[in-house]
Amino acid sequence: MDMSNFDSESLSPQPEDAATVDLQNPVDQLAAVTSERDQFAAAHADLQNLLLRRQADFDNYRKRMERERSEYIEYAGMEALRPLLTVLDDFERALKVETQDKEYAKGMELIYQRTLDAVKKMGLEPIDPTGKPFDPHVHHAVEMVTTDEVDDNTVLEAYQKGYNFKGRLMRPAMVKVGVRG
Repeated sequence: MDMSNFDSESLSPQPEDAATVDLQNPVDQLAAVTSERDQFAAAHADLQNLLLRRQADFDNYRKRMERERSEYIEYAGMEALRPLLTVLDDFERALKVETQDKEYAKGMELIYQRTLDAVKKMGLEPIDPTGKPFDPHVHHAVEMVTTDEVDDNTVLEAYQKGYNFKGRLMRPAMVKVGVRG
């Protein structure tokens, strides 16, 4: 809206050319008042539109901040669990080693299982890719082997387990993939 036609002290619109308007004539007076009313109505509509846009912008901002805050709270445990993944990997490697002391092996298995159960309750989910089709969004291929025993792009072996945290990929599984030759 052009505010140049308004007088700064009275905030009322001033006519374009005061010499051409005869305020003694009722028709000219009506035209001047109608023009002033239309300018105020246009200014009101512009301000109302601006207010509605600002309210909508603020509402969108508030909703986005709430969503980001809830996601942050929900996935804050992800970074706390990340260092435990190497501990779980070490447990799995230790359990594969044969030992003469069966009680020791049983204790290691028990500690591993309790640790795994605890992190599962927090939202950690292991990814078991063996025998499934290769998915680059979930798997990291470190070796590809030509074979006719399985379908093309099938995971043959997992070198390192992958994990999801509450449905979000935390670490991809490192796998060997079989391809048809």
